[in-house]
Amino acid sequence: MRVGIVHDYLAQSGGAERVVEALHPIWPDAPIYTSVYDPKATLPCFAEMDVRTSFLQRWAKGQSVHKFALPLYPLAFEMFDLSGYDLIVSSASSFAKGVITSPETCHVCYCHTPARFAWRFHEYMAQGGYNPLARRVLALVIHSLRTWDYQCANSRVDYFVANSYNVARRIRKYYNRESTVIHPPVRTDRFTIAPEPTADYFLVVSRLLSYKRVDLAVQACNLLNMPLKVVGGGPDEKRLRAMAGPKTEFLGRLPDADVVRLMANCKSFLFPGEEDFGIAPVEAMAAGRPVVALKAGGALETVTPGETGLFFSDTTPESLADALRQVDTMAIDSRRIRAHAEVFDTRHFQNKMRRFVEASCEKHTSRYNLIARGGEGDPRFSVGYREDDANLPPSPSSNGIRTNGTFDEKKRVIGVAGR
Repeated sequence: MRVGIVHDYLAQSGGAERVVEALHPIWPDAPIYTSVYDPKATLPCFAEMDVRTSFLQRWAKGQSVHKFALPLYPLAFEMFDLSGYDLIVSSASSFAKGVITSPETCHVCYCHTPARFAWRFHEYMAQGGYNPLARRVLALVIHSLRTWDYQCANSRVDYFVANSYNVARRIRKYYNRESTVIHPPVRTDRFTIAPEPTADYFLVVSRLLSYKRVDLAVQACNLLNMPLKVVGGGPDEKRLRAMAGPKTEFLGRLPDADVVRLMANCKSFLFPGEEDFGIAPVEAMAAGRPVVALKAGGALETVTPGETGLFFSDTTPESLADALRQVDTMAIDSRRIRAHAEVFDTRHFQNKMRRFVEASCEKHTSRYNLIARGGEGDPRFSVGYREDDANLPPSPSSNGIRTNGTFDEKKRVIGVAGR
């Protein structure tokens, strides 16, 4: 079977890139198609893979191309020649799912989130720092991109995988499509429990963007006069430094080994923003340390209050500070916290993805062959037929969020594939 992997862009080292890193060993001969590739800015493993870029690569300088080339991305992905592939697996938070494939090709999309610029426009504008004129121009451009994004989700993707319950609900809302939840991979083997952690500082590991709400962590530690270490860089760093107290330390971007050491010895890992999923908190738990997180988004799926961490409910420094005071009252069982993190390990992700894709390809081939033969009287191609009547797998256009073949329409209960 000839397989291709498609990813939005390889120009940073985030959770989406970790997903591609974990997908590739499942199909080690698969080339990776992407819009732009910056070897210095992304994971070093991609240097050993067959990465194929679009025409945007010639203008790519750092990450500047992402803001100013938005209208060109659909064309960049539609120009890839994917004829002859039996399977395409796209890793998408924006454009990668828009590739054009042959009818017989099965396209499985691992969706990190529906395109943020299209469906959460005002949030996207706020974090990008655009001036009023740029906002008005981009509003016109993004209106067209939103239509393109919806059409791609409904006509070019055969099966959706969501990276969290949170994202599965968005896929249903914005695309009117069902999805199966498979949480992203976490390399728990990189982390170990410190025999005697110093536990004398709080820790944040994040890109410094306004929506990450690192400001809440800085201000809460100011209120408590507690040490805070901040790992990462970004456009919000200047503002954060200006508000930081004397016990807050900005460490910039660090090698993985240093981050592992810091996680293993922190008092607690802070996760103050709402994320689609959030790999960093799971990494901290793999090091046996508790997490204090905003009670929203992906953290609801990874943090067990009272066992692996605590939640704070309001996006205020005072609410976070109250939660940080409670960390001292927790009975921290590092081994139990790590065992919880191992549920999200890369090997589980790969096993679930392999099984899901194999089943999807089998369904797709069966349906394609039936259609190619004119259905041969099959009721699935008759008006009024309901798939539930025959207990058959849902078609790509079905509504709901699929998990192990069940969907509670009233409560919208979402499960995790493979559990």
